[in-house]
This record gives sequence, C-alpha cells and structure tokens, in this order.
Amino acid sequence: MTHQARKRFGQHFLSDEAFIDAIVRAINPQATDRLVEIGPGLSALTTPLIARVDHLIVVELDRDLAARLRHAWPESRLQVYQDDALSVDFGAMGADLRIVGNLPYNISTPLLFHLMAWADQVRDQHFMLQREVIDRMVAHPGDSQYGRLSVMLQARYRMVSLFDVPPEAFDPPPRVVSGVVRMRPLCGAALRRPRSQDAFEKLVARAFEQRRKMVRSSLSAWADIIDWGALGIAPTARPQELSVAQFMDMADALSAAGALP
Repeated sequence: MTHQARKRFGQHFLSDEAFIDAIVRAINPQATDRLVEIGPGLSALTTPLIARVDHLIVVELDRDLAARLRHAWPESRLQVYQDDALSVDFGAMGADLRIVGNLPYNISTPLLFHLMAWADQVRDQHFMLQREVIDRMVAHPGDSQYGRLSVMLQARYRMVSLFDVPPEAFDPPPRVVSGVVRMRPLCGAALRRPRSQDAFEKLVARAFEQRRKMVRSSLSAWADIIDWGALGIAPTARPQELSVAQFMDMADALSAAGALP
C-alpha cells in the first residue's frame, strides 16, 4: 500500500540509500542503545536502525504510518508512540537516550526547544533539518545567522553540522537543502547553568527581538543593573556579537538583583 505524503505533517520521506547509509553510520548504533526515532515515516531509517539495536522506540504522529510500523515489527522489537512529538514526555523513556530523526520542518525549532528539558537524560541527538536551521544552530557570535536559537542551544549542547542532503534525496523533494547535525549535551565543567533558566530565556528573547539595535538600547530597562564594562560589552555592541557566556552573565546579574525571576 502506498502512502501519500501529507503537507500538514510536513512529510518528506528520505529515499536515497546512500544518504540513509551515511546517517546510520554517523549515528553508529549499538545493540544495547536506548534509541528513539522521531518521525520514522516510511521506515527509511527505522529498518537499518532496528537491524542494529535490540529494541527501538519511535514517535509517529501519522495514524496510518504508526499502524504500518506496528504491523511490520513485533512490540518486543519496536515500541510505537502514536503521538505529536511536541507533547511527548521523552523523560519517561529512560536515561542515556540516543534520539534521531528526520524532523518535520514545520515544527523543527519548537521541537528542539521541547527536547532541551531532557538533555540530562540524553547521550546524543542526530537530526536531519533544513540546512538554514542548522546554520543558525551552529553559528558563532558575529555571524549573520547567529541568534536566539544559536544562544539557547549552544548553552546546552555541543553541536556539529555533519553533511548536507539535497532535495532529490527525498520523496517528495522539499524546496530547500537539508543537513544532518549531531548534538551532544554539555556536561561536567563544560556545562554552565544560569542562576535562573527563566531569566536567561527571557533576556535572550528580549535581546533578539530587535537584533539590529544596540543591545544597551534593547535592554535599556535593565541598563543600570548590568555592569557592561565588566562583561566586556561595548557601547555599540549588537546582540549577535555577544557570546553565550555574556548573555548568561547578564541574566545572572538581573536574576541576582531581582529584576528577572
């Protein structure tokens, strides 16, 4: 039975065997890994992954595709969550998770933020996304793509853009070039947690609301609380020029002063 890709789910099914193999090799799954695949679709990645692991968990929103997956493999090998990945409690799946998937482009950014809640339970994540999104994820201060997504994810993960995937590798072909990114949660000395995660999120969001403005202007309500000189922030600096550490320093200062919760 054929399956018609559904636009409302942002479905573009990977079909090129060479790229499927490249992604599986990048993941390098081992038999006992607790592997979770988001958006298995027509099983392009599911099939080679389940051949390498003892048990695979998948999250699939499409009811018809979820039924097809349940029919193809026994529950002892494949556990199917027929649900929206944006509402799934990934923490209930255990520890040392390895999360992979060809993420629907229409929810990729919200899903990346959703998954941050369980970063402490994740070993790594390998995702196929629009290359434009990956460019923003891995951008450095001063890059034109550097923004809120860059800061929030880099505060929690070490990320590497692995390779591009052209439109013709999919059916139907998307109108954009895709890419594969590896995300490994920071831990130990490499992980700095803000005094208040909520304050950090609000500060970063406020700073990038008007990214062309000087950051001292966009954060003018808190200008007297932040020691700009001590943080090495020039009077003319714009938000895309600041490091993750500088954003965290500002948020910590505002939180300590009670200006942000």
